[in-house]
Amino acid sequence: MRFNGLTIGIPKEIMNGERRVAAIPETVKKMVGEGAQVLVETGAGNGAFFEDQKYQEAGARLVDDVEEIYSEADVILKVKEPLFNEAKGKHEVEMMKQGQCLITFLHPASPSNHKMVQDLAAKGVIGLTLDGIPRISRAQSMDALTSMSTVAGYKGLLMAANRLSKFMPMVGTAVGMIKPANVLVIGTGVAGLQAVATAKRLGAVVYAADIRPDAREQAKSLGAKIVELGIPAELAVGEGGYAKKLPDEWLEKEREALKDIVAQSDIVILTALIPGRLAPILITEEMVKLMPAGGAIVDIAIDQGGNCEITSPGEVIEKYGISLDGTKNIPGMVPTSSTWMFAHNIYNYLANLVQDGKVELNMKDEIIASSLVTTGGKIVHAGALEAINGH
Repeated sequence: MRFNGLTIGIPKEIMNGERRVAAIPETVKKMVGEGAQVLVETGAGNGAFFEDQKYQEAGARLVDDVEEIYSEADVILKVKEPLFNEAKGKHEVEMMKQGQCLITFLHPASPSNHKMVQDLAAKGVIGLTLDGIPRISRAQSMDALTSMSTVAGYKGLLMAANRLSKFMPMVGTAVGMIKPANVLVIGTGVAGLQAVATAKRLGAVVYAADIRPDAREQAKSLGAKIVELGIPAELAVGEGGYAKKLPDEWLEKEREALKDIVAQSDIVILTALIPGRLAPILITEEMVKLMPAGGAIVDIAIDQGGNCEITSPGEVIEKYGISLDGTKNIPGMVPTSSTWMFAHNIYNYLANLVQDGKVELNMKDEIIASSLVTTGGKIVHAGALEAINGH
């Protein structure tokens, strides 16, 4: 039995507004069936409408005190990175122990997470980040980033529409025709394409920008008008079809190419990410000033630092008449669908990681090698080291 003798802990998420949970009764039943003892914090699934009783029926043991979970579990499954637990008066990392395995979205390159990642290493925790999973066919069922991006693109566009000071579609009235809103989506991977599709459904005029030819084609097929950025494909496309980090002079050219269309956009949705790296700054403060007043920016890339120079992580602010949304847990706002996908993704990742009841850090496995952040008291993740050391 794959998980024989393994204790798996599922704490309740403590990020403000986070309603997802890392396991659902369906995945708990699978883990228990394969020999694991599963500890679930009481009320962990309530926000996503998965009840305690259902976890118990699936074979989990409900635990009131989260410290008990951290002290007993060999593996901790979480949705968001470890944070300070107000109720306990201590950080979640403090409750962890040497040799414990943590699987979650660590976003280790994001500046706000550097100290937490350093603390995980110092504790001797094996930290694995789901945003490091490579885009290969074998990893598709584990790819939580893609699952959550689907939710973020859909919900992010709705959030922007909600704050916009005008209609999205063209509206005919007795006093004249009101023009439709202009929506610009930058980065048309999974989240961006979902934003494009949702904006089109709402009747907006949609523009899309991406440095990758394939991503542009997909946006075009959904009805978006393509913004030409003039970046050569060999500079733009990295391993697995993801975007590559551009040299500074080309990044400047990209910003220059975006300036005019940003100035005409009522809504800008930002989703441009580079795997395991800090997100590129594509919208400067000066560009925000050029936007029509009453507009909205939703920076979906905020977990990796954000694409807009002045987005505030975790906050919605208004500057120069523009709403700037840095909400860090957009998928958590659609909790039932996102939890269902996430729980299956993390279960499949765990099943790949564990052999005969033991966590096996097989560095020949591309999935494990690219998602490992801390082990043996050290940070080993290239993107995190680059961001922390500044080169």
